[in-house]
Amino acid sequence: MNAIQAPKRKFLVTGGAGFIGANFVNRLISKGDSVRVLDKLTYAGNLKNIQQFIDQGKIDFFHGDICDPASVREAMDSVDIVVNFAAESHVDRSIESSAEFVRTNVLGTENLLAHALMMNIELFVQISTDEVYGSIKNGSWKEDSPLKPNSPYSASKAAADLLALSYYKTHGLDIRITRCCNNYGPKQLPEKIIPNFITKLMNEEKVPLYGDGRNVREWIHVEDHCDAIDLVIEKGMPGEVYNIGSGFELENVELTNLLIQLLKLDSSYIEMVEDRKGHDFRYSVDSKKIESLGFKNRYEFKKGLLETIDWYKNNTNHWNSGR
Repeated sequence: MNAIQAPKRKFLVTGGAGFIGANFVNRLISKGDSVRVLDKLTYAGNLKNIQQFIDQGKIDFFHGDICDPASVREAMDSVDIVVNFAAESHVDRSIESSAEFVRTNVLGTENLLAHALMMNIELFVQISTDEVYGSIKNGSWKEDSPLKPNSPYSASKAAADLLALSYYKTHGLDIRITRCCNNYGPKQLPEKIIPNFITKLMNEEKVPLYGDGRNVREWIHVEDHCDAIDLVIEKGMPGEVYNIGSGFELENVELTNLLIQLLKLDSSYIEMVEDRKGHDFRYSVDSKKIESLGFKNRYEFKKGLLETIDWYKNNTNHWNSGR
């Protein structure tokens, strides 16, 4: 007699054509879950990231905006779990103009939450960022640390987090929030520092380093991030926030020198530029809570960085030719 198989869970992944979202989509498909993707396909969403799954009939793809009620209703119909990656996420762009960040990150999240409540969604996972805590000179932020965002981007994400938690407190919707440190890995858009510097150095161009280069960031491979999100879905608790970190920190100048070394260049390729407005000095999160669920980082940074460099070298058509 055949064992009874558990029914497939139905996921809606918003922003699933983006860097982290697409990696998580791949994770869900490999586990046999049913996946829908809702993505506006802005400059940050690359259909190439998930095209093979669409062609194979493994994804139902919805081209739409999380701010649009009709698009959200259609994509969320009959779904069990929503994982919200959709966001405007580049700090420099938020400094130039914050309106789109408020629209997508705050109003878009509110639209998703309202429909999740109306459509009886079992679980809503809000993907946030360590930047909502602001800068910390020493030590690490815990999940109950105060939110002190300093950029329009991080302020919009903090607002979304608070909205999401209000839906748990007020309506009892199962909300779980993850706040991760800086991600890296293959398929990341070359506006972020690691792929930006890799692709510039590949072309023997100088890389712009803000200020004195001493700002500190904590780095995690995107696959490790996806492991942690998976754990939050499987073992996390309603209404809880989970920090996701690696414990591996680097000054930006150290990161830049490491990339230069791995690409066999020299420090003449560094161009010191005027510092970013309101540039946070250091981010660092305490990850003991997610570790209590069984989370462990699998990727050693230098090895992961070498694999990432190789991907950009071998996939110029993916990242250099647009959609």
